[in-house]
Amino acid sequence: LHAQLVLTTQCDVEMLSIDVTPATSIPGVEAVYTYEDLETIGGNNILGPITKDEFCFLPVGQKAVFVGQPIGICVAESLEIAELGAKSVAVQYGESNNDAVVTIDQAIKANSFYNFATETIERGSVDDAFAQADNGDKLVTVSGTFRSGGQEHFYLETNATLAVPSESATNLTIYSSTQAPTKTQGYCASATNTPASKVVVRMKRMGGGFCGKETRSAFSACAAAVAAKVSNRPVRLTLSRDVDMSITGGRHAFTTTYRAAARIDADGKARLEALDVQLYNNGGSAFDLSGPVMCRALFHIDGCYEWPHFRAIGRVCKTAQPPHTAFRGFGGPQGIAACEHVMEHLAFACNVPIDTLRRTNMYDATQSTPFGTILGNGLKWNVPKMWGDLQAELNIIARRQAIEKFNSANKWKKRGLAFVPTKFGIAFTEKSMNQVGALVHVYTDGTVLVSHGGTEMGQGLHTKVCQVAAQAFGIPLEDVYINDTSTDKVANTIPTAASMSTDMYGMATFDACSQIIKRLEPYREKLGKEAKFSAIAQAAHWDRVNLSAQGFFTLMDKRCGYDFKKDKPADYPADAPTNSWKGQPFNYFTQGVAGSEVEVDVLSGNHRVIASDVVVDVGSSINPVIDIGQIEGAFIQGMGWSTMEEVVFADEDHTWIRPTGKVFTSGPGTYKIPAFNDVPESFNVSLMKDVDNPFAVHSSKAIGEPPFFLGATVFFAIKDAVMAARAENLKSNEYFDLDMPGTSESEKTIDAFVPKGSY
Repeated sequence: LHAQLVLTTQCDVEMLSIDVTPATSIPGVEAVYTYEDLETIGGNNILGPITKDEFCFLPVGQKAVFVGQPIGICVAESLEIAELGAKSVAVQYGESNNDAVVTIDQAIKANSFYNFATETIERGSVDDAFAQADNGDKLVTVSGTFRSGGQEHFYLETNATLAVPSESATNLTIYSSTQAPTKTQGYCASATNTPASKVVVRMKRMGGGFCGKETRSAFSACAAAVAAKVSNRPVRLTLSRDVDMSITGGRHAFTTTYRAAARIDADGKARLEALDVQLYNNGGSAFDLSGPVMCRALFHIDGCYEWPHFRAIGRVCKTAQPPHTAFRGFGGPQGIAACEHVMEHLAFACNVPIDTLRRTNMYDATQSTPFGTILGNGLKWNVPKMWGDLQAELNIIARRQAIEKFNSANKWKKRGLAFVPTKFGIAFTEKSMNQVGALVHVYTDGTVLVSHGGTEMGQGLHTKVCQVAAQAFGIPLEDVYINDTSTDKVANTIPTAASMSTDMYGMATFDACSQIIKRLEPYREKLGKEAKFSAIAQAAHWDRVNLSAQGFFTLMDKRCGYDFKKDKPADYPADAPTNSWKGQPFNYFTQGVAGSEVEVDVLSGNHRVIASDVVVDVGSSINPVIDIGQIEGAFIQGMGWSTMEEVVFADEDHTWIRPTGKVFTSGPGTYKIPAFNDVPESFNVSLMKDVDNPFAVHSSKAIGEPPFFLGATVFFAIKDAVMAARAENLKSNEYFDLDMPGTSESEKTIDAFVPKGSY
């Protein structure tokens, strides 16, 4: 059977009734299943990865909290009939009071927050730092607000599920496009009242995920599973592009209010003194992963810089938007972007070059972050070296001089340049999630089958894991195979997220391989070094040696986990960094530096990226080709987020869109992602040489998310160009705000810069 979801068309109103008769009377419609059918089979209608605050199907009498909330599922003999049936279901709503909270500003005004998720990181004395006298040096302070918009995942393959019942519908096999097979298994088992041991979730490969299928794929899988269970027939549900974009949520929009201070010392250098920020993200109508996303933003808003006095408070806003969720970077880019905005504001106020301010205040390896992690900590802190090497290679000083010359000669075209560093923490911030398993089978023909809990979505995870196994056994890569990710092979898996998959699944696979290698050692010695692996495996098999092993890996306790609420122990060392007693949220940092040069058409606001150069420390790369591809893709996606991908809702700034809360940008006609001609004309990506990492498999480093923010160098280069245009055309040397995304529309409105997107 083909299926389509029945969805709410309003928000912030009570759903009074559902009439499925208009749909079921259509020839070819098999049925429309709602919460009543779910309850008939004894299923649990409640969902939610952290807080159980969502329904599989909205029950009558409950409030519709966002436009597009699932009410039921229509199953039919064809996709077209299922679509017609879903649209034909008659739903009645109560009266709306027209006060739905959609944006962050509205949420702040209405005090609409998930208050239990508010967290704070603080060190030093921020208030005293702002209140203190100049003491002979000049104290420069700035304050303001910075906004970064949401982002649609826009994976190639939308959310899709095939639910197949068996054994008289007592068992279910779920083929789902998901990054979280075990979560999907648990949700489907709960919704259908089926033991988890009788629900198998299988995932061969996804057509992209970008973290959008970590939790938001679950409700559609549950809907299909319920329909398959009740009908005892296979059910296929594939969301159309507009439905997927309208109801699955995306990257969190952030609003950051700040005040910051720097001290101009006797030699004219500006030294950072204090940063005081309040971060708000738009969590939407259910909590999903909004709290952890905010935590990662708090962990990254220091950027790469030492702030002696620091206070960051994060609050998650509750609104009528669809629940927002994980997206590549998971709050980190939003935090770093806000930090770099503050740095540019301070540089302007201090009248020092932004490159100088960044380098002067960059961490050294002995310093610690506001959450207590020492940057060295057994690792090399490589950002300063990468910064110096790339700055010299690109001849940044001469490039800026050439840009000034170009701008003075061209009134309606202006060029700008940005040169920015990044660090990105690697680990799940939830300690319990830093564990994985793998299963390795050696066959007597010398080939190897690896199963692990990670999912392949085009990021090259399976290739890297196969490389680990091939190197361990000393066999060709083509002799190692991964079939799919399945919950009946490796149970209790962790979502493929946080850039941790190669680190952890590679180590779990290596653990399993090591067990088998140890068992094979006597036969390798007996048959000689030249013996084929197949001969060794056959000899061991005839001696009744187990050629299978289950591997397991966890991060060291001291290198993961952070408790915001933990008080300082009485006997804690006095010289230890502030907040270090709360734990260490990250195993290590992946680091990078990028520079971008752009040219902006002042009249149209359009821009072209003349050049982007990127260098990233990925340790000793397992597969440089994959890593460089990941850097290129992340950079372009980050460039899209910061310069063109504008998410718009029906809110107080967009009253021409109705109903309130509806997503306007629900397809490629209204939502624009980077195209081929948006790629930098000169795009150079390199990996830092002669570095290792003792805390990950084969001394490598995670790569999926860390380079994403570097794409925002294009945004900051655009801002640099617009500043030149304002200086000449508006005779304005005042500081101005440019929020993300810096679209063509906002670039040409250089005298206003009114944000157009929904935050």
